[in-house]
Amino acid sequence: MALREILRYPEPLLKQKSVPVTEFNDELKQLADDMVETMYDAPGVGLAAPQIGALQRLIILDCSAKDEPDDLLVAVNPEIIAGEGDSLEEEGCLSVPGYWANVKRHATATLRYQDTDGNFCEREADGLLAIGMQHEIDHLEGVLFVDRLSPLKRSIFRKKYMKMLKEKEAENAGT
Repeated sequence: MALREILRYPEPLLKQKSVPVTEFNDELKQLADDMVETMYDAPGVGLAAPQIGALQRLIILDCSAKDEPDDLLVAVNPEIIAGEGDSLEEEGCLSVPGYWANVKRHATATLRYQDTDGNFCEREADGLLAIGMQHEIDHLEGVLFVDRLSPLKRSIFRKKYMKMLKEKEAENAGT
């Protein structure tokens, strides 16, 4: 396993659509293992392959609380096949560090996916896991959570975030 660099907004690769996984092999398992290590190290609750520069349809999630056992989900070629209700919760993203915003999602979701051996699976979820599934699948489509904000909020985000990045660059240049 190896830690991978997490790409950050406004990296253009984050806006690209991922391709379906067709080969279920050791390379795929290594990518999934690297993603798990990277996500836990960050720390985060989810990570999509494009966030580490791999344009493949692979996501991982672990929304368990710190005092609970891990509940790791590794999903290849995931798709939401059912979603119900509305949820408006605050989201953040490892690719957009330091920024959070309320995003409208389905309150419950059913995920169809393959495991790293190619077996088909389904998982129903609500709460944070349902939100995480939708958030990570968005990454596979080249969509960041900030793209789901209203045009006004998105414009405000871009200005604030770019200012924050410039301040950080100036800080780093001074050290």
